[in-house]
Amino acid sequence: MSTIANQFKTALLLGLLTGLLLVIGFLIGGQSGLIIGLIFSVLMNFLSYFFSDKIVLMMYKAKEAKESNYPQFHKIVNELIKEAGLPKPKLYIIPIQTPNAFATGRNPNHAAVAVTEGILDLLNKEELKGVIAHELAHIKDRDILISTIAATIAGVISYIAMMARFTTLSGRDNEERGGNIISLILLGILAPIIAMIIQLAISRSREYLADSIGAKISKHPTSLASALEKLDNSVKTKPLKSGNPATAHMFIVNPFSGKSLLGLFSTHPPIQERVKRLKAMKI
Repeated sequence: MSTIANQFKTALLLGLLTGLLLVIGFLIGGQSGLIIGLIFSVLMNFLSYFFSDKIVLMMYKAKEAKESNYPQFHKIVNELIKEAGLPKPKLYIIPIQTPNAFATGRNPNHAAVAVTEGILDLLNKEELKGVIAHELAHIKDRDILISTIAATIAGVISYIAMMARFTTLSGRDNEERGGNIISLILLGILAPIIAMIIQLAISRSREYLADSIGAKISKHPTSLASALEKLDNSVKTKPLKSGNPATAHMFIVNPFSGKSLLGLFSTHPPIQERVKRLKAMKI
């Protein structure tokens, strides 16, 4: 899928989330609950947008990667940021052996790239270059902003759906019981699930896009493909035991074990498909 097609798919999915939010507001019919939920969710996501990078780096006990200790890491990043036209992000090392990497920060001027000790041991220079280029692509494309918008809308939907369940099950609006109460219960159960599926689909779409842009930055799509295969095989044998599954979408491959039902609840596209697309790229 082309970059333009991926961007269009992301915009469409965001539109579906927004549309679902409006439909829920219309069906419930109350403005006050919608406004309160919107304010609460936007406030929470505003705080996470500005402080989530510090929180997740602290969560994984990431330490600043000093150039004197990690010269190759810095050298690779210095080469790639010139090609990508980006300011240099802060670099961190995560003291775990599960090989992986992620980017965080609210924009290119406030960004960080973190890699695990395991990935430095597992990948060769070109493969590591492909992984870091992928993370720089996330920074360049402002994926964190898109993820925050999606999370905000999905959060509002979940909040309103929860309020709908509470109101219905607590016995309010008795005069409208019957068909309407059934629809509200279904709404309260299904809406958050649909919102989560759409949000995760956005995450998967952005991974494809980061693969494509990252491969162009590094100029070696096959090296990134090789790295993804190694990372996928390694995670299967030694998945991350600690950490918050809610952060899975940040990593280049899902660091936690297990396959989601029908792929609907997966934060990442299938590795085989990502590798296939990368090997088919012409740089």
